[in-house]
Amino acid sequence: MSLAKAYAAFSANTPLGPYEIERRAVGPQDVQIEIAYCGICHSDLHQVRDEWKGAKFPMVPGHEIVGRVTAVGAQVKRFQVGDLAGVGCLVDSCRTCPSCQRNLEQFCQKGAAFTYNGTEMDRKTPTYGGYSSSVVVAEAFALKVSPKLDLAAVAPLLCAGITTYSPLRRWNTKKGDKVGVVGLGGLGHMAVKLAAAMGAEVTMLSTSKAKEEDARKLGAQHFGLTSDPDTFKKLAGQFDLIIDTISAPHDYNKYLGLLRIEGAMVLLGVPPEPTPVAAGSLIFGHKTLSGSLIGGIRETQEMLDFCAEHDIVSEIELIPVQQVNEAYERMLKNDVRYRFVLDMKTL
Repeated sequence: MSLAKAYAAFSANTPLGPYEIERRAVGPQDVQIEIAYCGICHSDLHQVRDEWKGAKFPMVPGHEIVGRVTAVGAQVKRFQVGDLAGVGCLVDSCRTCPSCQRNLEQFCQKGAAFTYNGTEMDRKTPTYGGYSSSVVVAEAFALKVSPKLDLAAVAPLLCAGITTYSPLRRWNTKKGDKVGVVGLGGLGHMAVKLAAAMGAEVTMLSTSKAKEEDARKLGAQHFGLTSDPDTFKKLAGQFDLIIDTISAPHDYNKYLGLLRIEGAMVLLGVPPEPTPVAAGSLIFGHKTLSGSLIGGIRETQEMLDFCAEHDIVSEIELIPVQQVNEAYERMLKNDVRYRFVLDMKTL
């Protein structure tokens, strides 16, 4: 066991504050990482405030973790002390079920070990996330990080990056495809960057005209103002794929009308209430409405390698850990371009 400094939530309605946690001893197949930076995901806020229920306090959030390896177990082969490494949303799974065998550990049929607000696979030991000074993780769930990229800006790739990369890959996005991205936030800005790097012709779909300049800088060739009803007429039948990042309630049927024959729309946001979908929106056009949840470990490594090859990182605002509560309030006001990252050296 070793002690690590951390920032924790102690209840759903109190600010995060300093805390000390125990990390397990480095086992034969483990790597220990000194955490340099941890991104703030909007799901951290949901979990801390128990909006999804099931919160376990004290809770140390954070699943966008990057840092440097400080110790390795005797059987570790892919890492050595001094390497850059990352940890995303998962720290373990059963590794034997059909989902794990398909490299879809996030859907482990025995229940994956999520990076925080969960338990290790022993179902007893609590998991604590990246708002901390160090983490110990199985080599199989640690990720190689390229030294070519800005390390702080890599952190959000571990959630926002893989969340948007996975559906783009699943639908084989390639040069010449027309991709629409709904919403320009933490997820949307990554979807634009990644789709553009894959060669797609990208259109940003937003209710705010103020987002157009940023969208084009990030790689979008076109902009559709969805607060204007005429936009849905002009863009009808245009897209091979739509990546919908919005969690606020909105009419899926209107966006399904923007798809070409056999096009697909993938949901990444989770609105608070069920959203009705007209069967005809799908039937008349062989269209697909799907969802996507992060990605498995192999695909996450593939995403990191792709980002290193194409010089892709997140657009971030780097802040000291002591400003995390302020950052949460600013997130509620959409006051960030486009992802907060905590400098864990300030812990």
